[in-house]
Amino acid sequence: MRKPCCAKEGTNKGAWSKDEDQKLINYIKIHGEGCWHSLPKAAGLERCGKSCRLRWTNYLRPDIKRGNFAQDEEDLIIKLHALLGNRWSLIAGRLPGRTDNEVKNYWNSHIRKKLIRMGMDPNNHKLQQRLPCLKTPQQTPISFTANSSESKKKCI
Repeated sequence: MRKPCCAKEGTNKGAWSKDEDQKLINYIKIHGEGCWHSLPKAAGLERCGKSCRLRWTNYLRPDIKRGNFAQDEEDLIIKLHALLGNRWSLIAGRLPGRTDNEVKNYWNSHIRKKLIRMGMDPNNHKLQQRLPCLKTPQQTPISFTANSSESKKKCI
């Protein structure tokens, strides 16, 4: 059985404070990235090493690009997703300054939905054979009884 990464008692969980962020930044500026297991204690943080690594990798690194994705970045994500699938670290590697977590979140919250609205399957990037069902006022059942023929209408 694998031993836990840290002692759960005394570790801070939840949102990071500005003071904690600054301690982590200062420690890494002086000592560089290294053993994440021992970093929290050495930096004076009451956090797990994994939490420190993820905070640095996804939010605090100076080379991280912040802000909205440009249209060319979005187009590249779509093309690479068609080629590589959900291999977010490989896709993010082609987008300087973007993290795999950020690219994955952008895909799931924006691009995937955009492709669906365009009538494309986000998994294989092909046009869907079935058109989405748009209910018109005539299709809305008037009564909800089991015998109602209106309630049995199906979308084509």
